[in-house]
Amino acid sequence: MKTLSQTWFAEGYIDFELKKYTLLAYLQEIHRHFTQNMLYPQLADIIFHYNNLLAFKNNKHLLQEHFPKRMTQVDQEKLELLYEKIVDDDDMMKELEDIIQFALSNMNSTIRNGTEIYEFVEEKLNILPVGIMPIDNNEGYFFLCDGRYHYTNVYYYRLSIFEKHDEKYRSMKTEFISQWQRSIVNTYENIKSELIRKKTDLPNPAVYSIEVELSFPLEETLLPIAKRSLVKYITLNAA
Repeated sequence: MKTLSQTWFAEGYIDFELKKYTLLAYLQEIHRHFTQNMLYPQLADIIFHYNNLLAFKNNKHLLQEHFPKRMTQVDQEKLELLYEKIVDDDDMMKELEDIIQFALSNMNSTIRNGTEIYEFVEEKLNILPVGIMPIDNNEGYFFLCDGRYHYTNVYYYRLSIFEKHDEKYRSMKTEFISQWQRSIVNTYENIKSELIRKKTDLPNPAVYSIEVELSFPLEETLLPIAKRSLVKYITLNAA
């Protein structure tokens, strides 16, 4: 995947047209994946760059601190390198601000396209508990099945809480367990019973089925959205 460095807009020769084509090549690659309904890691990557540009735009002093510096003098006696910042609200800074504004506008449009696909897939997901649920649902399994209904993918999950900027968030770690061919015998209840039989240290796991009527790329779209949707589902039902 084509990607951008964290400070792509301020590296090397700062020229609007040059940076414009660098950005458009990156966005073209993102769009290519989106047209195939492949969201990750592309959507997360472009959101990162968008937020990074916003941070630089809204905190001009950070822009100056991170900007490349040019060596202007060498103190031969003390062997100290003295640097002069390139940025000083001159024509170069204006060029940089134009680059950032152009990038924000175009990235925002691309992010909207990606989020529309995300929301469409999320709306199509149907999450249901399988069997009797335990009091503690922070650990268990989920069964993922798309519109082809040929297979059921089984994943182990564990929820954890972490703090960031004085706020608490829930994250989910998952591990692929197995794939079961759909049949009258391999019902969700039977798969759950088999999992309990094999993994005795988790005798009463929380188990959820996640189904979608349509078919989407598993690793790039369906699985990431299913995980986020399950975290939301568990959180809302625990409240």
